[in-house]
Amino acid sequence: MFSRLALYAPLAAYGGGVAEGGEPPDGETLNAQAAAAGIVSGGGAALRFVVPGGSGMSYEERIYWLGEVETRPGVWHDAFNAMVWLAFPRTKAALNGRHHQAHLGRDRWRQTGCGPLRDSLTQFDECGAIVVCSRLDLWRALCGHRWQELFWQRRAEVLEHLRLFVFGHASYDMLRRPHLGLCAKSLLLHVDPDWHRLSEAEQLADVDARVAQRFAGAFSPRPRDLQPLPLLGWPGATAANECAEYYLDQRQFRPLRLLQSTAEAR
Repeated sequence: MFSRLALYAPLAAYGGGVAEGGEPPDGETLNAQAAAAGIVSGGGAALRFVVPGGSGMSYEERIYWLGEVETRPGVWHDAFNAMVWLAFPRTKAALNGRHHQAHLGRDRWRQTGCGPLRDSLTQFDECGAIVVCSRLDLWRALCGHRWQELFWQRRAEVLEHLRLFVFGHASYDMLRRPHLGLCAKSLLLHVDPDWHRLSEAEQLADVDARVAQRFAGAFSPRPRDLQPLPLLGWPGATAANECAEYYLDQRQFRPLRLLQSTAEAR
C-alpha cells in the first residue's frame, strides 16, 4: 500500500488506504472532503472535482472562476491532483491565482520574456517538493549535488533536521511505480529547530501556509531556481538506498558539474 511509503505522508488522510493497483478515491468522496474543508480556488470559488469537458474554458481558468477541477474518474494522476488540493489547499489556490494572472497578461509575458515563470508554476505543480530545513549547510549540500555526503554520510542529520513534503501530483503518480532517476523540483523553507517538534498535522498546515504566501507574493522562480531532488535517494524512500553504493549511480545522482557541462553544451 502506498501509505507505507513515507513520501506519501501528506496524502494519508485522503487516499492512504488505497493499495497500489487499486482504484483511486471517487469524485463523491473527494468532493465531500473538499466541501467539509471549505476549500476554494484562487478566485474564491468553492472547489469541486468534475468530469472534464463542457465549459469551453481553459483548465486553470475554469478552476479560478468556477472552482471546477477537471478530474477523470479512475485516473490516478488526476486523483493525486485532487488529493494535493485537499492536503495543500492554500498553495494550490495561490498557484491557480498566479496562473490566472499569467493568462490575463499572456501577451505581455511573451513580450517581456517572463514565460519561465509560467513554466516554473507548472513544473512545481506537477513535480514540486518542499524541503523544510533547520540546517542550511544541509540545503547547500543538496544544491551542490553532494548526494552521498548528504544522504549517506550525514543521513542521521538529514533525518533530524530536514523534512520532505512531496507536492507534485505527477511525482505522486510516478512513485506508485518509480523509475530510475525519478526527480522532483524542490524549494527551501528555512525553519527554527523547534519546528520539528510540531505534530505532523501542524507541520503540514504550516508548510501549506508558508508556500502559499510565497507564491501569492512577489516570488517568481525560473525553472532553474527549483533544485533537482532524486526522490528515491531520500532516506527510507526505498530499501535499496540502505547502502552507500546506491548513491554512486550517476544515472540517478548526477554531479552538479555534469549538469553544468550539459547546459553549457546546448
